[in-house]
Amino acid sequence: MLILRSPREIERIRAAGKIAADTLTLLQQRALPGMTTKELDALAEEYIRSCDAVPACKGYYGFPASVCISVNETVVHGIPSDRVVLRDGDIVSFDLVVQKDGFMGDTAMTVGIGEIDDASAQLLRVTQESLAAGIAAALVGNHVGDIGHAVESYVRPYGYGVVEDYVGHGIGTEMHAEPEIPNYGTPGTGDVLEAGMVICIEPMINMGTKRVRTLRDGWSVVTRDKQRSAHFEHTLAITDDGPVILTERSC
Repeated sequence: MLILRSPREIERIRAAGKIAADTLTLLQQRALPGMTTKELDALAEEYIRSCDAVPACKGYYGFPASVCISVNETVVHGIPSDRVVLRDGDIVSFDLVVQKDGFMGDTAMTVGIGEIDDASAQLLRVTQESLAAGIAAALVGNHVGDIGHAVESYVRPYGYGVVEDYVGHGIGTEMHAEPEIPNYGTPGTGDVLEAGMVICIEPMINMGTKRVRTLRDGWSVVTRDKQRSAHFEHTLAITDDGPVILTERSC
């Protein structure tokens, strides 16, 4: 069932989204060569809880950490570990959900560690720009398929793989709600976007094949060809005046 949120509810989602966005900023600042992904996860959890909020990923279907931290060929749902040490030239994706006063904000970004190569830098740029293209299509009266088509159309000229196994979604008091928001699609198809909907758009773009597989830990999703992947996400409200990002970072 599609849920339309009141202005007051949207502001509560925005409050959770701001904490999530600020957490990403903290992680970007602290993600340096020599840091372990477990250390970064601990920093994020400490900050979120200091804001009287909850890291909603922790314990979700048994996930053992506060942030999904995915390095290089890991697409999504990477488990933080003291055995994963960031190295110069890596790329790392942070995906997290914050719950504040019963409402949730969800956001993700991929950053480079130290100096990254030109191919990785282009992957990050194109993925972030594809998110912007998807957001620009999130207009009242458009369809979910218009969002996916905008993302896919932006990415395809670069020859990248658009992950189809994992998609965006609605959000509010639950982490995942209707509608699903694929990063591919046909214009004019799928649910109609209405004012009051709050959704997450999250392109996951691979340097090579779109095909992925899940590791034995039951969580970490990696590219089948072991090439790198990038992931960017915002929570946004659909309004009569256009999409409003609720997880905008201040820097």
